[in-house]
Amino acid sequence: MPNTERILVLVKPDGVQRGLVGQVIARIEARGYQLDKLELRQATPELLATHYAEHTAKPFYAGLVEYMTSGPVVAMVVSGAQVVTALRAMFGATDPVKAAPGTIRADFGRDWGDGEMRNIVHGSDSPASAEREIAIWFPEG
Repeated sequence: MPNTERILVLVKPDGVQRGLVGQVIARIEARGYQLDKLELRQATPELLATHYAEHTAKPFYAGLVEYMTSGPVVAMVVSGAQVVTALRAMFGATDPVKAAPGTIRADFGRDWGDGEMRNIVHGSDSPASAEREIAIWFPEG
């Protein structure tokens, strides 16, 4: 299919623990995007060091790894025309308090008051990042 791109979507531990995986997938499918791969996984510190390589020296990194290894995540590859732009808009701003109503992060996320950012989902920020991240989470291709 011409102009098809892919995105890595992660339903983070808070989304899995709160039983929101089905609602996230339903919203993606309702938009007409294709689920190409889907897997329940336990992220490791090593995998996250590769995924978040640009953040390893930042002060929030240790908390991010603790959060992302606190429970299973659902990793998926989704494809379709302009899927990166569309899904990132559907997910909303990174900070769920600032996310627009109707987005996944606004509808299901919130500030829990502990200083950690729990925002339900991750979506690659560009087609190039998506291909890099997909290779990390799904190295078999």
